[in-house]
Amino acid sequence: MDSLTQLALGAAVGEATLGRKVGNRAILWGAIAGTLPDLDVFIPLGDVVRDFTYHRSASHSIFVLALLTPLLVWLITRIHPRTADLRRQWAMTIYLVFLTHVLLDSLTAYGTQIFWPLVNTPVSWSTIFIIDPAYTLPLIAGVLAALILSRDSDRGHLINRFGLALSSLYLGWTLVAKTIVERNFEQSLAAQGIEYERLFTTPAPFNSLLWRAVARSDSAYYEGYYSVFDRAQPVQFTRYPSEDGLLSGLEDYWPANRLKWFSRGFYAVNRDQQDIIISDLRMGGEPHYVFRFKVAEVSNPHPRPVAPEQLKAVRDWSQLKSIWQRIWIPDVSLQPG
Repeated sequence: MDSLTQLALGAAVGEATLGRKVGNRAILWGAIAGTLPDLDVFIPLGDVVRDFTYHRSASHSIFVLALLTPLLVWLITRIHPRTADLRRQWAMTIYLVFLTHVLLDSLTAYGTQIFWPLVNTPVSWSTIFIIDPAYTLPLIAGVLAALILSRDSDRGHLINRFGLALSSLYLGWTLVAKTIVERNFEQSLAAQGIEYERLFTTPAPFNSLLWRAVARSDSAYYEGYYSVFDRAQPVQFTRYPSEDGLLSGLEDYWPANRLKWFSRGFYAVNRDQQDIIISDLRMGGEPHYVFRFKVAEVSNPHPRPVAPEQLKAVRDWSQLKSIWQRIWIPDVSLQPG
């Protein structure tokens, strides 16, 4: 999730568990612990593919964070010695903040290596968009209430807990919604006779009412949208080619293989003049994908590998209006052209 959401979640969890005993210090340290795992983005790993695919790995491991917890608790009790007798409660709170952080990240499309180093495959349930106001705003409201309202009353504490419960219920809704819409995507693909190897579904930007699907075959991918208000209306899929043959001769090239692995097979290979580009189909939408990497150049007889380069993402903010309209109106098209 985005940094603001993780900060708010950490602060809300900290206040909900220790706020009555240590006051606003629980909010402060909850917010700090809620942002710590994402600091790995500031560690350069040698090239853009490594930076991209090793994010949310070791720093998001439930095992690594378990080892980090007592160190952070030691720091907290050094800074706040009067809370030293709450060392066990601090430990439970900090690890709970860590745990909620990585579990929330696992609900996004990007994926999180929560079992590193035992299992390196990112966990990605993809039930919530990386920025979703319906999830974040109750957390922020609860934390602000706890900060502003007097500690002589439990009102702020109770409002914070209510906001945390409301956000948690919203996560439950996204799981239910994904189950429903994925079934409809599968039925529409079968009804239209579209053959595919794997299917990926994810919410459209900033909501959980409109969902996007990508069905990947061996040489193409199909994109379609479905709103929870579409009822029995079949999903209209658009086919796009993927020129996988452009990677012929790069079978041993690590950046290309790493991107294919990290995307869990949901990638497209295209040519832009002499550049060979791999796009992660899970994040973004046709034709604007967030993560696109130049990995080679066209040459004869085989492509020539180059140092990977991440291409600048094109963000078409004008499409947000169409996304909002598509939630309610099935005839609104989100396909390019």
